[in-house]
Amino acid sequence: DQARYDHYRIYNVQFDNEDQINLFQKLEQQSDSLTFIGHAREVGQKLSILVAAHRVADFADLLTTYKLTHRVLTYNFQEKIDHNMSEVLPENVDIGNYDWKHYFHLKTIYAWMDNLAAKHADKVRVVNIGESTQGNAIKGLKLGNNPANKSIFIESGIHAREWIAPATATYIINELLHSQDERVQALAKNYNWFVFPCVNPDGYKYTFEHDRMWRKNRQLFGTCRGVDLNRNYPDHWNSTGSSSDPTRYDFAGPSAGSELETQRIMRFIGEHVEQDQIKTYIALHSYSQMLMFPFGYTKKHVSNYDDLQEFGKKAAAAIKIESGRDYVSGNLYETIYPSSGGSMDWAYSEAHIPIAYTFELRGPPDSEDLFILPAVEIQPTASEAFTAIRTIVEAAALKGYYK
Repeated sequence: DQARYDHYRIYNVQFDNEDQINLFQKLEQQSDSLTFIGHAREVGQKLSILVAAHRVADFADLLTTYKLTHRVLTYNFQEKIDHNMSEVLPENVDIGNYDWKHYFHLKTIYAWMDNLAAKHADKVRVVNIGESTQGNAIKGLKLGNNPANKSIFIESGIHAREWIAPATATYIINELLHSQDERVQALAKNYNWFVFPCVNPDGYKYTFEHDRMWRKNRQLFGTCRGVDLNRNYPDHWNSTGSSSDPTRYDFAGPSAGSELETQRIMRFIGEHVEQDQIKTYIALHSYSQMLMFPFGYTKKHVSNYDDLQEFGKKAAAAIKIESGRDYVSGNLYETIYPSSGGSMDWAYSEAHIPIAYTFELRGPPDSEDLFILPAVEIQPTASEAFTAIRTIVEAAALKGYYK
């Protein structure tokens, strides 16, 4: 029961006038054979769209008729998925073979985490915050146990198809435990870390077993499934950049905070934000190479906008030095697209965590791979993300955020 994308194409289109925008807004609502990676919003915007094979002729005709600037990024999306799945090691692989050259099943990630906690019992603890909609554990690790330290919380995998996010989270865990770099060792010593590689375990499992492009959780709504968990948080819930339609990829859920996965994170943060002095919240996503901070629902600037922009630009500059990759920093609303009900905005506004970022990892906005990042990119992507986190933390410390 595997979804297939044989001869699906990825088009990157540019909107040059309002008529084109209106046309594509209607098109998105009318067709489930077109997967929009974002929404048509403004003149000058470029947007990637995955087009089902049987719609290619109609879609190409539409582009010509309405004179849309465009290019084809990929002619057969299934080829990328097939290659990606060949980079997954078996679920029961020996934990000694865990690396950042392959992708791993949820069961394997959890076994690796359990093994680390057993080997480093003095400074690593498994944190199970409860079960998901379909009964899978939502597990993270706490690294460090100095009660005087401030804490950093990292959430990844909220969007199931973004495999590079959990891979990056486990890389960060490994670096904090094993790196010989003095700056990394200082991070491990001076801060406690909560890292949750996969906060949407049901969706993540589904991408391995049934549909590589699945995004949401697996809650049932009659004939369809899934809530976009990053639209489900009770902070300006469903006010912009989300949908009330359960069939849509950005369905915000039937009510604010309706999903078990959302509730588990909210409860954990609520119980630990003061107790463990959580001062930083990082959400890992892909793709587009962006380092974004609140808000997602409004152009209004947060009170420490200048600091967050400064830290983000320093992090982007550090990535440029390390890998040559260009990352953009800014608030979420202005940098990528309006959205509400996100975990980052909730962590900043409701949990009062002053340093909050959403990372969009590799590739570029017009990526030919979309969310199907080749495994050869895992290590460099994760490394530059950790460099960005380290840079943000160090810069925030200089400004007194962790006093």
